[in-house]
Amino acid sequence: MGKCCNVGTEQLKSAGAIKKVALVGNPNVGKSVLFNALTGAYVTVSNYPGTSVEVSRGNTLIGNVHWEVVDTPGMYAIHTITEEERVAREILLNEKPDVILHVLDARNLERMLSMTVQLIEAELPVILIVNILDEAERIGLQIDLPLLEKRLGIPVIGAATARKRGIGEIRKAISEYRLSDSPLKVVYGRNLERDILEVQKLMQGKYLFARRALALLLLQQDEEVTGIVREAEGGNFPLLEQKVKEIFFERRESFHLDLSMERREIAREVLRDVVTFPEKDLVTWQEKLSTFSVKPLTGVPLLIVVIYFGLYQFVGVFGAGTLVDIMEGKLFEEHFNPWITGIAVAYIPWETIQELFVGEYGIITLGIRYAVGIILPIVATFFIFFSFLEDTGYFPRLALLVDRVFKRFGMSGRAVIPMVLGFGCDTMATMVTRTLESTRERVIATLLLALAIPCSAQLGVIIGLLSKSPGALFIWGGTMLFLALLVGFLAARVMPGKPPIFYMELPPMRLPQIGNVLTKTYTRMQWYFLEILPLFIIASILLWLGKVTRFFEKLVTVMTPAMGAIGLPKEAAVAFIFGFFRRDYGSAGLYDLQSKGLMDGRQLTVAAVTLTLFIPCVAQFLVMKNERGWKTALGIALFVTVFAWSSGYILNRLLLAVGFA
Repeated sequence: MGKCCNVGTEQLKSAGAIKKVALVGNPNVGKSVLFNALTGAYVTVSNYPGTSVEVSRGNTLIGNVHWEVVDTPGMYAIHTITEEERVAREILLNEKPDVILHVLDARNLERMLSMTVQLIEAELPVILIVNILDEAERIGLQIDLPLLEKRLGIPVIGAATARKRGIGEIRKAISEYRLSDSPLKVVYGRNLERDILEVQKLMQGKYLFARRALALLLLQQDEEVTGIVREAEGGNFPLLEQKVKEIFFERRESFHLDLSMERREIAREVLRDVVTFPEKDLVTWQEKLSTFSVKPLTGVPLLIVVIYFGLYQFVGVFGAGTLVDIMEGKLFEEHFNPWITGIAVAYIPWETIQELFVGEYGIITLGIRYAVGIILPIVATFFIFFSFLEDTGYFPRLALLVDRVFKRFGMSGRAVIPMVLGFGCDTMATMVTRTLESTRERVIATLLLALAIPCSAQLGVIIGLLSKSPGALFIWGGTMLFLALLVGFLAARVMPGKPPIFYMELPPMRLPQIGNVLTKTYTRMQWYFLEILPLFIIASILLWLGKVTRFFEKLVTVMTPAMGAIGLPKEAAVAFIFGFFRRDYGSAGLYDLQSKGLMDGRQLTVAAVTLTLFIPCVAQFLVMKNERGWKTALGIALFVTVFAWSSGYILNRLLLAVGFA
């Protein structure tokens, strides 16, 4: 057994004293859970060079050997289609892992084993991890792992990584791994074998993959592999290229289908007598709930229940109400702020410097109060809720449920993940849009995140502000939903491109483990709080400078006509200025205005809608610039600003007309 450690990775690499293990497999098969179990807390996440795809890396000590662990993006085959699959294969090709852990779902062995066959055929150092074994056993499947290991000729480990089952065996298998002397010999039909041999015998270069596997990828018209072979073969490549073209032209109508069917048949033969199915299918409560969650008739009511109890009651009422009252009202306003103000007045002789720390825009009395007293409880409850749902396996099913609707807005159901993440942090969600397949889909998702998706802190504060007036909350929610649907529908019509294709693995639905939920919540809270606290402090300093130089006062004066146009007092300009630093900062500004009795129900409703639609915060804007480029980011920011004020103006007029107060 090994243990996680924080070591000087670069020094070890340069000394050749560190080995590498890569995790590969379909999405939603438990790779990330295994990665976390192997690496612990010592993890870095960064873009793969030249791409927008994130790759997680960590270190661990197994036996007496330091290992770098790489969690590759999901892939379905060595022949790649998406950018994520290309990055995963690049890691296998260029980084030369000493061990490859192929993680698959025990409930879908036949379909996923095809990729195992490809990895073996490429002569890569593979260990097969048959994961989610507990769910397979629950539905009555029996898997003869020793027989499967014998037939594949590679180590096979049964695991349920979410339950920590099999982790020790996996570590031992990594430590003791030796390249197999007798791996599965893959044999296709006579015609396909002849074609492979004809291409293979013309290859003379040196490769990391077996030539047989590369010959198949050439026949599949894989452009990246063609480039690699062209460079390795040099002057020999034209002859090889001509042979590939001849074979592909001859079999162009059926080659891909024939190859897929033959690999499927090989997987079936390997699994003969390995998997025993129950005489009678067992339908568990998890499967029933899974079915309910993806059918519109039952899935939509279930979604409403989740939103009501999760977002409204837990995040809005409990987080933004009860916890904020305790933290901000009791702790800060009644105890901490008076105490720290007394200390500042006693020990700092200059009033201007005092105000930097404990004044109207003081670092402590405003910045830290907002961050800890108002934002922290709301974000904490949201991340608990989000981690809970994530651990149940509900999100992929939600993606299936909304796929048909999302396609009307130019996105697939996959986009529901960044959209839901946006309710936690729009900045983080904007980065996650890179997992969407097309540029068109990414731009539409980025636009909707910038326009209509409030982050958890902003959402919580707004729900807390408007919850005392159900009519105001209903108007805010209905308006935001209508405007989001309108902009999404129009964006899909304006932006050129084809509708996205959607497919997604469904992980098992299960009762979440409290330990997993708390770990995920802590990790996200740590990241989020370390990001927002410095920004809140910087915002307080800038606001203090604005007050000292009177620039802030002038800016409020400049914005007063705009505030009046949407029916708000000039003091509301402060909340919008705050909102530019962070959306949740602006919402907290509304919280202060309500506490002082400066806005009625109509004004709060208009302010909440306009501020939610308002220009993204600085952090989100910078991420938009990094992900989509300056032109797109500035275009979205300009559109969002004009649209927010126009919507606020129209809504205010409508509410005045109907006498809403």
